[in-house]
Amino acid sequence: MKMMPLALTLHAPQTVMVSSSPIYLLPTSSLQNRTSFRSFCSSVSPETIHSEGSKAEYKPGILDHFFLNSFRDKLVKEVGWDSEKPGYGGLIELAKALMMNSRSNSHTKDAAVRILKSLFPPLLLELYKILIAPIDGGKVAAMMVARVTVLTCQWLMGTCKVNSVDLPDGTSCNSGVFVERCKYLEESKCVGICINTCKLPTQSFFKDYMGVPLLMEPNFSNYSCQFKFGVSPPLPEDDDTLKEPCLDVCPIANKRREIQRSVDVMKCPKA
Repeated sequence: MKMMPLALTLHAPQTVMVSSSPIYLLPTSSLQNRTSFRSFCSSVSPETIHSEGSKAEYKPGILDHFFLNSFRDKLVKEVGWDSEKPGYGGLIELAKALMMNSRSNSHTKDAAVRILKSLFPPLLLELYKILIAPIDGGKVAAMMVARVTVLTCQWLMGTCKVNSVDLPDGTSCNSGVFVERCKYLEESKCVGICINTCKLPTQSFFKDYMGVPLLMEPNFSNYSCQFKFGVSPPLPEDDDTLKEPCLDVCPIANKRREIQRSVDVMKCPKA
């Protein structure tokens, strides 16, 4: 996760869509001229779109601090208390509390979905799902959320860029987002937090409330993550991500080792 990841992450104040781009900012003519969107999709994979300075560490701006504080406020309401740590460190502590205080992984996922929903006006989500999601077989909506994610969620995940992904219909489309090194995973150091507060709830949120299928593929070796908007995730029993072992640096697993030396901690206790 997230993870958002919480996620996808993918968080914004009440007046924004997905992260910070209101629907009304998209020119009407762009929706009417579907050929302009089709130019991003083809049977041949186009080259990855590179953002300038993608290799440099992302430096949060004023809006990023606003997004962080808004998202943190939602976490506080769900958890019931606030961390004494400032900034991003406090957000990670709240995410850990959200998972550890939950009765089950399913409960954690449901709580994370509620947080994501609370970031948007309900009518906005409904209109997007009804009016935007069906256009051109869902490709328009998938490309839109990919671009908004890159523009507004780097405060949560770190440097990322739009890239091309293969779709179920055999075409490829610039509806992917590649996170070079996920800050949320790197700071939490926990497979369970990634899966239950970011990956699973974010996938559910986009599909159920925005009408956009999403597959998130975190890499626990190098902390990268591939978002594939427009691609449905596999069944839980077929998702290899859910079978990943704990990270060696996982603080939750380390505590478990201290309490019960004989416990097998290869599988994350919360994954």
